[in-house]
Amino acid sequence: MARVAVVGGGISGLGTALMLGRRGHRVTLFEQDARQAGDDPHQDFHHWPRPRVPQAVQPHSFLAPVRTVLRTEAPDVYADLLARGAREYHDFDWFEAPPPHRPGDEDLVTLRTRRIVLEAALAAAVLREGGVDVRTGRRVRGLIVEAGRPARVTGVRTGEDTREETREETHGADLVVDASGRRSPVPGWLAEAGCRPPVVEAHRAGIAYLCRWYRLRDDGPRDPGRVKTGSSAPFALAGVFPSDNDTFALHLVVSTGDPTRGALTDPAVFEAAARRFPATAAWLDLAPEPQSAVLAMAGLDNRWTSLADAEGPVVTGLVNAGDSLLHTNPTLGHGVALGLQAAQYLAAHADAVAADPTGYHAWTNRTLRPWFDAQVTADRAGERRLADSEPSTDRRAAARAACAFDDPVVMRARAQVRHLLLPAADAYGTEEVERHLTAWLDAHPEFTPGDDGPTRDQWEAVTRAARGTHSSSRETTSLQAR
Repeated sequence: MARVAVVGGGISGLGTALMLGRRGHRVTLFEQDARQAGDDPHQDFHHWPRPRVPQAVQPHSFLAPVRTVLRTEAPDVYADLLARGAREYHDFDWFEAPPPHRPGDEDLVTLRTRRIVLEAALAAAVLREGGVDVRTGRRVRGLIVEAGRPARVTGVRTGEDTREETREETHGADLVVDASGRRSPVPGWLAEAGCRPPVVEAHRAGIAYLCRWYRLRDDGPRDPGRVKTGSSAPFALAGVFPSDNDTFALHLVVSTGDPTRGALTDPAVFEAAARRFPATAAWLDLAPEPQSAVLAMAGLDNRWTSLADAEGPVVTGLVNAGDSLLHTNPTLGHGVALGLQAAQYLAAHADAVAADPTGYHAWTNRTLRPWFDAQVTADRAGERRLADSEPSTDRRAAARAACAFDDPVVMRARAQVRHLLLPAADAYGTEEVERHLTAWLDAHPEFTPGDDGPTRDQWEAVTRAARGTHSSSRETTSLQAR
């Protein structure tokens, strides 16, 4: 059994440590934050400053692989997650009458919850796991590297800052897993050690993402009814993330070059704009209680960091997982699903990966890389559309999206793509899906691609009016004091 050092105590690090520990490996998990997610998700979510995890307060919907991996590897964590308020949503729940079941349909389930709830369930399980030594407040400051071709990582150097000094220790390991996130220092450490550099591919997404959190009132309506969770305009996207414990988030996505982007951080402007989209307006009509200011995230990119090049692994004894390996912008919700899949693979193959990481690098390219490439392609198209404010002109693609909400066969294909079960060409490219789509178009000869959100003139009028009549300072201050 391998000695494994896991760097980073986010979802990927926690999942990796837990699965390795349950297979009998000796695991030490290093997390530089002295705090872990606890039993009060509201307190942790809104009042735990986490500058190294900017996505922590953004909305999440966890796709099918999250549920599948947890039910396979840690059913106790899955049960705890549901007990803490996470909710299952099957894509066929949209239909008033459940469609006939087919093998595989049981996987088309989204977990609706905030990220902090999953972190809390994983952290509690890791602390119960006897084979995992959790060291919070312990920062990894570097790698122990033995020269060679390639070099080999044999452990990590950790440090603890006190008022008088920095106390440094070394920790030997057969395998080091870098799960320290999108700002991982590992590429820099490898360069300092004289290793060949990782192969990094980055694509700026060109979008800004703004969200606001709400809670349903105890004495108010609980559900908006049969309303889609997404709406669009040529220059903006809007959506709803139903979540745990009566919370939900509304989000707006615009181009980083949109001149109204800054104004949307005003809660009054944000809500006025959100009311112009059917999806978000339906949830605002429930008169929910705001729980946050408008939370903005920009500078988004899709980044792939491979610790192997054309010659093979740039180093042995070290692999990366989670956002250290790949991170994508939040629009398709891939991150946690791909991170836990990597954790599962590492746990099942730890001894082999410790001896030679070539197989792991091949697996990531074969299994995870296609979803990264699909996200990059989708983002390029989305960025152009938002920046140019051009409506879609692809009638068949638009019809496919609309048809899914009328036809379970097309909805199944849509869900298989969304849940990372099949690539789009395979899911949509069947004779059955084509037949159902053609029949839908025949029944809707008047159908043309279009958006259900505001026109640009309406958007400009709403944001100008809101900016002129509201001030956010008092509301923002009161929310931050909660």
